[in-house]
Amino acid sequence: MLSVTIDRPETRNAVDLDTLRSIETIMNDLDDARVVVLSGAPPAFCSGADLTGVELGEFTDTLQRVLVSFGAAPVITLAAVDGPALGAGSQLAAACDLRMSTPESRFGVPAAKLGLAVDRWTVDRLVQEAGASVARRMLLTGETATGAELLGGFVHRLGTVDEALAWAQSLCDLAPLTIRAHKLALEAIVTDEEIEAARLAAWASQDADEGRRAFKEKRPPQFRGH
Repeated sequence: MLSVTIDRPETRNAVDLDTLRSIETIMNDLDDARVVVLSGAPPAFCSGADLTGVELGEFTDTLQRVLVSFGAAPVITLAAVDGPALGAGSQLAAACDLRMSTPESRFGVPAAKLGLAVDRWTVDRLVQEAGASVARRMLLTGETATGAELLGGFVHRLGTVDEALAWAQSLCDLAPLTIRAHKLALEAIVTDEEIEAARLAAWASQDADEGRRAFKEKRPPQFRGH
């Protein structure tokens, strides 16, 4: 498991270009990680983009690459949200595969209050992950919603960062090739042929044999990723 923490408490973890570059570097070199957990240092998950450096060009291009990298990663990505997740914070949470939030944490995209507009990828992702109705509320009103209000949709579980880390640790026991194949299909970022090749690779793997043996022997499987 790899834990990534946005640590700019003086700005309530608003992300600047350097922060995005650091996250991009991490996501490009995951080594043997099976789950990536993204969180923020107290008192926030991420309060948005650092408006002192937000402009079209390098910042928005880097943010776009970072967002896409969470879905493109062949491992599970989990947002552990405790505190505000606004603007870029909601974008980062939406980019992850799974989200655990404290009940009172707030999500929202206040772009309409700033005269800005998010990219098409973010709009599509919010519709996909939160549902069209919630996405419209976030994007057209600038209003926020709590983790408790979004449970069962955008938010998968309620809990603390520590509980999210415990969940992530349990997810590390899942079969890596299965996760990779399913993520390729869910993200639809490759061709149908590549998705099918990944599915067949999972079925033909030693992990698949181990999974069946463990089931018959009534023991936890030991997946190796091959």
